[in-house]
Amino acid sequence: MNSLKQALDEKRFACVLEVIPQQSPARLAALEPIMRRGQLAGWPLLPAFADRVGPHADLSPLQGAGALGDPASSLLHFSGKDRERADLLRQMAAMGARGLKQLLLLSGDRLPGHDPGRAPVRYLESVPALQIAREHGPDWLLGAALNPFKYREEEGGAQYLKARKKLLAGADFLTLQLGFDAAKHIEAQAWMHTQPGAKPMLACVMNLSERRADVLQAVPGIVITESMRQLLGKEREVSHAYASARSLARLALQIVGLQWMGYAGVHLSGVHTLDELLLLEQAIIEQRGKVTSLADWSERWQAGWRLPGAPEVRFTPGIDAWTLGQADVVATRRERLRYALLATVHEQFFDRAGWFSRAFGWSVTRPMWQAGVAANALRAVERTIKRPLVGCDTCGSCRLQDTLYVCPETCPKGLANGPCGGTRLNRCEFGDRECVHSVKYRIAKSTNQLPALAQTLIPGVEAQDRHRSSWPEWFKRGDSAPGS
Repeated sequence: MNSLKQALDEKRFACVLEVIPQQSPARLAALEPIMRRGQLAGWPLLPAFADRVGPHADLSPLQGAGALGDPASSLLHFSGKDRERADLLRQMAAMGARGLKQLLLLSGDRLPGHDPGRAPVRYLESVPALQIAREHGPDWLLGAALNPFKYREEEGGAQYLKARKKLLAGADFLTLQLGFDAAKHIEAQAWMHTQPGAKPMLACVMNLSERRADVLQAVPGIVITESMRQLLGKEREVSHAYASARSLARLALQIVGLQWMGYAGVHLSGVHTLDELLLLEQAIIEQRGKVTSLADWSERWQAGWRLPGAPEVRFTPGIDAWTLGQADVVATRRERLRYALLATVHEQFFDRAGWFSRAFGWSVTRPMWQAGVAANALRAVERTIKRPLVGCDTCGSCRLQDTLYVCPETCPKGLANGPCGGTRLNRCEFGDRECVHSVKYRIAKSTNQLPALAQTLIPGVEAQDRHRSSWPEWFKRGDSAPGS
């Protein structure tokens, strides 16, 4: 049995150490004694190999695992950036040949150089990726991500709705985004406990230095507040050793607290040497011996972020932050009218029941439209009509009915099932627009369709099906089609 799966099945707290595979003999040499040790403070310690988080010169997860001898306990990441079904299946085949069957499926942050104003880059979304992986690896351990560190109802609510889809698609566990807001960690656990067939969750953690905070502030989906940065700066002013000791103690305390909250383990980043690991272990043992309850832990956690002369630390943006259960946003009048108009058009043209819809379906499924100039002409007509209305890019498999007529192609990553983790206060990580999934959430809420955002698993679009009209395929599929 795979080590992480065994730990999760036995409800043993586990530490997953994230490794960014690099072409560095020194880095690999430093990791070998960590892997041989295999434990942290008595907990299983397992390697996870990241995918496409650094420069393109970095190794792939498979290459990283291979450089360390393909430990069977390895958790490999798969990022959907500019990837298709075939890419996932190739990685799974190579993993299976090496006896590796633990996979964390992510859509991934913005691909370097991806400019949505130029040629689109499409991402293999985590929900269909989970379905594909589960179909081809029924006995594999599959994980997905959840980012609960959201402070507007639309982005937060949409995160949890999509997380439900990930569970339905076959995720065995969820890994949380890196975060420091304990209230959100508790919120995510409370949400999971309400889910049918609740799954274990890991939480990402990192030793947060002032330098790392400066870098992380620009990482999509990670919340580093100004008051946190000011405290770290004040600690650094005392001395480098003082700041290092304080940040290490907070990391150890956070890990202990996550265990008290009921997390199945942590996904640890930023530890590169055995010496660093041993220092962390010592700090964990020390903190673990002091904490007697979650309430006691909470007081210690707050105290760990206080320093004379530094402002009070807030972990939330300077707004009236949303929490799970709050419900006060509604769609705008324009959003409601737009939805009503497009739903009416859909019913007239694409319900396959009325005489007008049947006539339209008959006309676009004639053999003449299947190839060549005629097929291109039909695609041009569809694009001309739909692009001004919904932003259509003629993906060939229209999903508008399932996305409340908010076209997934208007998401820079082409995500249909819900948002990535990179939003900030409803803004897309690309920064030039509101997240389309926040708009979709408001419409769904105002039309009593929120359950659909948690239950309808929308398949990905295959590369070979793109850039053609979706109309013939819609009517050929009949009532089983996912959208119009």
